[in-house]
Amino acid sequence: MTFGGLPTRWEPTGASRGLALVAPGRAYSPAAPLLDFARLALLQHDLTVQQLWWDSTTRGDEDPEAWVRRHVAEAHAREDADHVLVVGKSLGTRAASYAAERGLDAVWFTPLLVDPVVAEGIAANAGRQLLVGGLADELWDPGVARELADAGCEVLEVPDADPAAL
Repeated sequence: MTFGGLPTRWEPTGASRGLALVAPGRAYSPAAPLLDFARLALLQHDLTVQQLWWDSTTRGDEDPEAWVRRHVAEAHAREDADHVLVVGKSLGTRAASYAAERGLDAVWFTPLLVDPVVAEGIAANAGRQLLVGGLADELWDPGVARELADAGCEVLEVPDADPAAL
């Protein structure tokens, strides 16, 4: 599979242990450094990586959460994997409720913790989760991050980092 000539799917060199769906940010593609490094790490851990590519300007009036959920659900439906991990960056973290409904493990880079729908989706997920955010990010709420950590999420806060730095 390709998007604009770029590959969107990678298979590990050995047998795959599962699938990672990578949901990017609004203006942060899966090929940008943070998500590309994540792709490399996921491959090293024998996960198949399927990137989702989107043009968020085509969303129109559709609710952002519904729009992201639809894209993640469509990608998930095309796959047959016993273990699925969702990796979301910024806008892609609006898939938190989708992951929670299915108990999927997740990595959330710069999650929109000031949005109650995103925070509630993360809190409702029985799967393992890692949240990575910067204390200089206006969309990162340290209080919500502490509550999620107390509830079992792994949380990494990066001092002085904003979304562009991550």
